[in-house]
Amino acid sequence: MPSALAPTTIVVTGAGGPAGVAVIRTLSAQGHTIIAADADPSGVGLRLGAFGAVLPRCDDPRFLGALQDLGRAHGATVVISTVAEELVVIGDAADELAEAGLSSWMPSRAAVERCVDKWAFAQALESTGISVPATGLTPDGIDGPWIVKPRFGRGSRDVFSVEDPADFEYIFRHLPSPIVQHRLEGREFTADALVDRDGSVAGLAARWRLETKAGISTKGETFQNPSVTALVQDTVRALGLTGPACVQGFVDAEGIASLVEVNPRFSGGLPLSLAAGCDLVGQYLGAILGREIDRSALQTRPGVTMLRHFEEVFEG
Repeated sequence: MPSALAPTTIVVTGAGGPAGVAVIRTLSAQGHTIIAADADPSGVGLRLGAFGAVLPRCDDPRFLGALQDLGRAHGATVVISTVAEELVVIGDAADELAEAGLSSWMPSRAAVERCVDKWAFAQALESTGISVPATGLTPDGIDGPWIVKPRFGRGSRDVFSVEDPADFEYIFRHLPSPIVQHRLEGREFTADALVDRDGSVAGLAARWRLETKAGISTKGETFQNPSVTALVQDTVRALGLTGPACVQGFVDAEGIASLVEVNPRFSGGLPLSLAAGCDLVGQYLGAILGREIDRSALQTRPGVTMLRHFEEVFEG
């Protein structure tokens, strides 16, 4: 869907990840000039924008200065981050970035921290009535089978499905700050959402995760389900989240939707949501630039299927 916005120069961070690549491709196709940035010099997205730049990691004190310098050097007016860990740093420095000409819209620090810390996330939702799996720092009191994963993990790295309690000793010895959850059963879904500044869901695209590899959806299909829609709305309100959100969960045999986690950013499976007509990226950019979100541009066609494949970039 072509963007009605005038061509804009945008810094997109996290260019090495699938979400960053999707954002770069989408905004480039809408006529914007993309400055792709990542901490990894080999990040493939650095090759997909009009210009690629390596930034320090966001926990490096040089990060913000380098981001400002990058924006100034290319006349960029917007920064979009696809890395959850960067959102607090960029959000806290919104005024400084604005002085460098870079507009942004990041969720609140509290909302990001609730999402990034999976133990804090479970505690925040425990008393809300939202259906979530039992979660603990140990398996005590949690019925199996279990999922064990890092408390601050990302990208489905080091996630273990455990059937035998004897396996916990090995996993706990090798995982940093693990948490334990009861393993949910049913059909796994992701909902890509754009949450307006008042906390309401402006639009969402729900998709079944038919096949995943290394935590990234490789086959999926969009669908509509009132239970999932209600779960997404209730969850983002409980977290105080605004902007892009990636909500993951399961729908059981009785049709009840349960939540697993929320990422306060665009997802790796974003291309399917975009292909189904949900212009999450274009509407997010417009909102950063002061436009109201056009909810009619966020309608999603159910039954759209994605079959993902590799594509190579060669150098040298």
